[in-house]
Amino acid sequence: MKISDFQTKDVINIVDGKKLGQVSDLELDLRQGRIDSIVVPTSTRLFGMFGGGNDVVIPWRNIVKIGTDVVLVRLDDAKVYRLEDGEVHSGR
Repeated sequence: MKISDFQTKDVINIVDGKKLGQVSDLELDLRQGRIDSIVVPTSTRLFGMFGGGNDVVIPWRNIVKIGTDVVLVRLDDAKVYRLEDGEVHSGR
């Protein structure tokens, strides 16, 4: 699967049914050769340029299912996974 395949899928939190957005980036563990997490920009950003710069970083272990059109994730508290100004607050 290519990153471009991920970027066309909606990310849905199965805990509350909310659409989080679409995958904008992946964080890789190059030593292990695997994906560490997916990055979903918040809805306040416009085309990835304007807005607060907050992203939701979702660890790979929280991905429940990757379907044809959606990526289902389990986030009990999406705030825990937010990334602000390049700094992770918790959850990783």
